[in-house]
Order: sequence, then C-alpha cells, then structure tokens
Amino acid sequence: MKKLFALIVFSVSLILFFNACEDRSELTAPPSLNGVSGEANLTKMVSLGNSLTAGYQNGTLYISATQYAYPYLIAKQADVEMSGIAVSDPGLGGRLEIKSLSPFTLFTNTKTGSILNSTYPKPFQNLGVPGALAYDVLQATSSTNCASALFGGTPNPFFDIILRNGTTGTKTPIQLALEQNPSLITLWIGNNDVLGYATSGGVSPSAPTPVANFQAIFNGIADAISTAGKQGKGVVANIPNVTSIPFFTTVGPQIALSTPWQQLRAAGVMGLVYQKASGVGLADSASLLMGTNLVTLRGSSYAPLLGQATAKYYRDLGIAVPAGIDTSKPFGFHPQNPWPNALILDTDEIQIATNAVNSFNTIIANFANTVNFGLVDINKLFKDIRQNDFTGGTVFNGRVFTTTFVTGGLFSLDGVHPSSQGQGIIANEFIKVINSKFNAKFPLVNVSAIPGSLIFSGKISYQNGYPIIPIEAFNNLLF
Repeated sequence: MKKLFALIVFSVSLILFFNACEDRSELTAPPSLNGVSGEANLTKMVSLGNSLTAGYQNGTLYISATQYAYPYLIAKQADVEMSGIAVSDPGLGGRLEIKSLSPFTLFTNTKTGSILNSTYPKPFQNLGVPGALAYDVLQATSSTNCASALFGGTPNPFFDIILRNGTTGTKTPIQLALEQNPSLITLWIGNNDVLGYATSGGVSPSAPTPVANFQAIFNGIADAISTAGKQGKGVVANIPNVTSIPFFTTVGPQIALSTPWQQLRAAGVMGLVYQKASGVGLADSASLLMGTNLVTLRGSSYAPLLGQATAKYYRDLGIAVPAGIDTSKPFGFHPQNPWPNALILDTDEIQIATNAVNSFNTIIANFANTVNFGLVDINKLFKDIRQNDFTGGTVFNGRVFTTTFVTGGLFSLDGVHPSSQGQGIIANEFIKVINSKFNAKFPLVNVSAIPGSLIFSGKISYQNGYPIIPIEAFNNLLF
C-alpha cells in the first residue's frame, strides 16, 4: 500500500493552464428535475468507493479537481446537492505539477491546503476514501483499522478525514451511507484489491485480494443493503483492467524505441533483461511495444540509464546492492545488473492481475443481480478507449481522448486517476445506467464543457524519449 499526497497547479512558461474560466452552464441540468425522473430518485444520493469516487487527481485531493468527481457531476445533472470533503488547493500535500513542457518535467508541490468543511455536521454523501479496498467499505472505521493498517502496517489518514468518526467511532462507510436513508447508492470499489499489486510490479507484500475474500466482502455488502431495504436502489461499477492505464503503457514502448536499445540490439542484446522473483526474464521490443510486458511509470526515472554501469536504483532506495548484482555491468541489459522487478509487470504478473480483475468483475455482476442494482461496465469503457488509441482515439462531445500519458486528456499526471474530463466520461456511464434501469431522463454531462484538461501552446517533448519524473513522485500515491 502506498501513503498519500500529490497535486497540480500547472505553472509553466509555455502557457499551461486549466481552462478555469469556461462557461460551465452546460453542466447544469434543468432546475425542474429536482432529483427525480422516471422511477429514479437522486434527492439523497450517497457514493461509496475509493480515490476514483473521491475525485483524487495528480496524487491528492483538492477542490478544483474534486468538484468534478463523478458523484458531483451526476448530482449536478439531477439538480441535487452532494456533500463531501473539500480541500483548498493545492490539496493535502505532494501534488504533482508540471515544471516544464520541453523537456517535459514534473515536480512535487510540497505546499498544502486546508480542509474547508471539517465541521460539516452530518456524514458526507460522498464516502469515497482514497486507498480504500473492498474490505474497508464493510469493516474500516478509522485510519488504524483499515486494510492498509491491518495488513500492510500503514495507517491511512483519509479514513479519519472522510469518515470523521473520531478516535472512538465505530461506523463503517456502508453504515454511514445507509444511516442517511439514501434514495440512490452508487458503489465502485475493488480497484485497489488488484492495483496495489500491479503498481508495485507484482512485488507488493500483498497479492491481489483472494477471490474467496472478495466474494465474502460483497456478500456482506449485499446483506447490509438488503437489511436496510435498499435493494433496487442503486448502481455498481466494475473494475477496469490495469493494462488500460498510462501508468503501465507509457515507458515500455519508449524503451523499445530508444537509441541505447537500438545500439545494444545491434551489438547482439536481444531485449530488456529484468529481475524476477527467481532469476531473470527477457522482454523483447515486441513485448514492450504490444504490452505483454509493462514497465511502470516509475521506470521513467531509470530508463535513461539503460546500458550504463550504475547502482543509482539501489542508492535511491537507500539499500545495499543485493548479492549477485554487479553494477559495473550494463544496467537493464545484463543478467547481473537487471532492470528491477518492482519497475515491470511481466507477462506472468499481468495474467495474475487480469485473472483477479475478471474474477472480481464476475462477483460484482452477481452482486448487482442479488441486490437488483444497475451495472456500470467501466471495464468495457476503458478497454474500448484503449483499443481506439490505435485508430485515432475516442470522441466525446467533439473532443478526442486517448489513454496516452498527459496528452490523451483522460488521465491526470499520476497516470492512474482520471482527469476532470475523464470523470465526466465516467459520470455519463453511470447516468446511462441510471436512466436505463429507472426509465429516467437525466441529461448527460457535456464533457467538453468541463475544465481541467491540460491545454498546451505547443507539443511537449521528452528528454531521451522519457518524461522527467521525480524519483519520489509516486512514493505516497494512493488509489
């Protein structure tokens, strides 16, 4: 599990900015709706989930981004209020920002904002907690008994910030949601049950949540919903495959096309030699280009060192060079100085993650049938957008989106969390299911009217083919 922090204030010499002054009136639904359409009643909507539900972007929570989280956009379209944590910019510390377009360079903003509504007198309707696992929806009441604290040893303070139980509180997210007598529940949880494993390159102490445990958790959530008499009063979303996000799809292809790679290939080097749990593996150019081996975005800090005699990776970690590693050998191209296991999700690890996602999504679909919830297929949405990358992208409200890091418009700078416009696309998937299930006619969000996409005065350029990302950029990232 990671810890937290990071955000984005976009200061650059070449006019990088949020389009914050656009007319946002197109986001507003006709006032006559008042939260009711057809058989749907959104007058008291509550949302359960993790960082995706909270509106976390660029590594932290901050109000200029969280106001476009999908629960708030859905509420806006239904003309109802939605309460949730509000943190002034630049968020709770460690926000990722852009330092330069050429070469494209990120930095970590160490300033912090403040919580603007810490005295809000009731439970929040948006109960998305960054870092939450499925277990936490049913069991966590604080930073000290959430999954990351119990199973990874790292307390997650977002539980205290969002749930606001205090030191003696005993209410879980599902209890806080149901005690509000919600007219509609949205649930999107389970991403972190596989994402922590994947983003660590498959070396996280915790593998994906066992399928039997995941099933038991969703059984418990179903029981709580049924006991509260909320069957048929909600929608649940499934989990996208990790192979769809730029955290995994950015660096590998650049390595395969890099000059050092080409030079060493000419000298007989056949591929990227990477460390495995036992021995080493070989990722050739085809596997890196096609994504059957995925280098994580953390690898961008080390890719320029390929082929050099270096121990930088181990120095950065502050650990001794492991036995059997010879840093006088060419980094990443020799079995005695391999590319680190933590920076690559190899074919076997991708299969583990994919199997987990498929199993979790089957459980989520069965849950939807059990409690008569609508099912939002986010997995298909992301898969289709990723596939369309190779044919020019996907158009939403006249705007072309791809999963490409930064320039694709769909994801924020951390390569995992959606941009504000990406949240708009997700909100529309929820609205479509709400409209279909409840014979409603809530209007869709005009994605092009949402500010928050990065607008460049010119093309970005990478140094040596890679974005320059601080080594510490992802140390505190939550999902």
